[in-house]
Order: sequence, then structure tokens, then C-alpha cells
Amino acid sequence: MRFRIDLKIFLFLILFYFTKQIETYVVIIIFAILHELGHLLAGLCMGMKPDKIELKPYGVSISFSLTPKDYNKKIGKGNLLEIKKVIVALAGPLTNVILIAIARKISFGLFSNLMILYANFLLILFNLLPIYPLDGGRVLKGILHILLGKEKAERYTNHFSFVVLILMTFVASIGIYYIKNISIFLITIFLWGLYLQEDFVFRKKRKIYDLIQKTIEIDTNS
Repeated sequence: MRFRIDLKIFLFLILFYFTKQIETYVVIIIFAILHELGHLLAGLCMGMKPDKIELKPYGVSISFSLTPKDYNKKIGKGNLLEIKKVIVALAGPLTNVILIAIARKISFGLFSNLMILYANFLLILFNLLPIYPLDGGRVLKGILHILLGKEKAERYTNHFSFVVLILMTFVASIGIYYIKNISIFLITIFLWGLYLQEDFVFRKKRKIYDLIQKTIEIDTNS
């Protein structure tokens, strides 16, 4: 199993330090790690093997190695693997819901319960955004894969992510102008970076899909 640290985490620490929100960021990172442990536990329970752990500006990212047998079990136009991915994606936000329920009953001591409730609520809201590769985007892509197939799932998820990011950029602009809060703007920029990375991959795959489609059309006409 590989481990990697995304150096952008230090940039985020500096930005939140100068915006006087470093405490909020640290609390969010702590509960983001617990959020990822929820993903890890769900994956292990379904027999998935951790492949890479990466420390990122928004917490820890865990990827799993995939087994051929999951690909071979068809579910609709997808496969069994897509159901596992959806369950693993939902396990993170569910972990934050459980932590909120605990924080309402028990004092954590180190941080105020209000701060803990705020951090976990923010993580739920952030991760359930239908933007790939966030949890919400993964759930959307998995469901569309089962219903419509891989190519359409990737295309619709990519387009939907773009629309949501446009709306977020608009909201972030209002946040800076009226609330004078730069946090949501920084998060939006970061999400644009994630989206552009995934969009680059999607465009490369789309060229392959188009090439395959043209090949099928040639074979059909010949």
C-alpha cells in the first residue's frame, strides 16, 4: 500500500492562517480524516483492498484495488463494483452524521461542540456536492453507470459537475462581496482544479469512445 502527501496542504495552512481561520481548518481536517476512515471501513467490510492513501488539503483520500470478479457480475448496465463504490462513497458522510449525533450527547473537550457540529455539517454538505470526484459525484456516477452504462455516466457526471461549479462560483463571489469570507472562494478554486483534472481524463476517454463508435459503424456498413 502506497502513501503520498499532497504539498498543496501547506498552501492551505498558510491561507487559512492569514485569514484567521486556522482553527476551523484544523478541526475540519481532523474530522475529514475520520470521514475517510468511514470509507476505509466500508471498503474493508465489502472485501475491497486499500491500494493508496493520500493526505490532501481536504483530508485523506483512500483508493482501493479492484478485483476482476466484481467487474464480471452485471447489475443493469453496470456491474457489482458500482454498487460497492456507491456504498463506500456514502459511508464517509454517514460517518459525519454519526459524529454529529455523538457531539450532541458528549463533549469532546479539546474543541467546542459547536465547532465540531459546524465542521461535520460542512463536510457532509461539501462531500455530497454532485461534483466528481467528491462523494456526491461518485454516487451520481455509480448510479448513472448502473442505469445508463459507463460512457453516458461519465459524460453526464462531467456536465453536471461543470454546472454545479458554475453555481458555486457565483455563490462564492457573493460570499466575498457581502460576507467578506474568502474560504468558500478558496474551496471553489480547489474544486475547479479537481474538475479540470477529471475533465482532462474524460476528454481522453471520449476520444477512445468516439474511435470505437466509428470502428463499429465501419464494421456495420462493410
